Amino acid sequence: MFERVSFAIEKGEFVCIIGHSGCGKSTILNVLAGLEETTTGSVRIEGEPVTRPGLDRGVVFQGHALMPWMSALDNVVFAVRSRHKDFSRAQAVAHSLRFLAMVGLSGSEHKKPAELSGGMKQRVGIARAFAIEPKMLLLDEPFGALDALTRGLIQDELLRICRATHQTVFMITHDVDEAILLADKVLLMSNGPRARIAEVVKNPLPPTRTREGLHHESQYYAVRNHLVDFLVSRSRRPRDLAPEDDGSGEPRLIDLAGGAAGENASA
Repeated sequence: MFERVSFAIEKGEFVCIIGHSGCGKSTILNVLAGLEETTTGSVRIEGEPVTRPGLDRGVVFQGHALMPWMSALDNVVFAVRSRHKDFSRAQAVAHSLRFLAMVGLSGSEHKKPAELSGGMKQRVGIARAFAIEPKMLLLDEPFGALDALTRGLIQDELLRICRATHQTVFMITHDVDEAILLADKVLLMSNGPRARIAEVVKNPLPPTRTREGLHHESQYYAVRNHLVDFLVSRSRRPRDLAPEDDGSGEPRLIDLAGGAAGENASA
């Protein structure tokens, strides 16, 4: 279990959280989604407390969670009409088709989940989450069960859509390269018990980075080595993570573009 977790996400920011299994990443996401309550402290979105699930947050889990008796289109329409209760059926369909097209599913909208591949099901889930136009998108390892090629294609789609819509995203991943590609900053969690967010690493790579060109970026290996070193070595020694820790629980802000770790700072 984790304790003293404190961080902020700016509007339009893409944040990934990385840590070993069991450190509490999914619990943090569930708290943000309103599916679990905090023991102490609070979560706020634009100043409003989060106390239960709401349509201001879209959630995509590793399992697609589609309703099997509905087509891809109707799965999205159902969510849209929950969000926009004044929409007619025709309006909801038009709105949903736009988001299905954004994830590359034009022509497959009338297929049911059993007729879709694993990657296509995840695309429907992503389209459904985007279609309700949430303030925050929450992704719990949504690509973990996909093959490498499909995973890469959907990463590209997600990155393209987020850049176009300036969507705020909080994503759990175990994939270091996925985090470097997608995230504006990466939260690094120490191991439990009493896990915490030990570091917040700002991504120094340009926002125009691509999956194909990632390893050509001049600072790619510095970022990757820092993240891997944390996961392999430092996450297991929480007392060594921040010797200057004043007991506040604030994570260290790491700006690799500057070549050095910053002072303890609120995420």
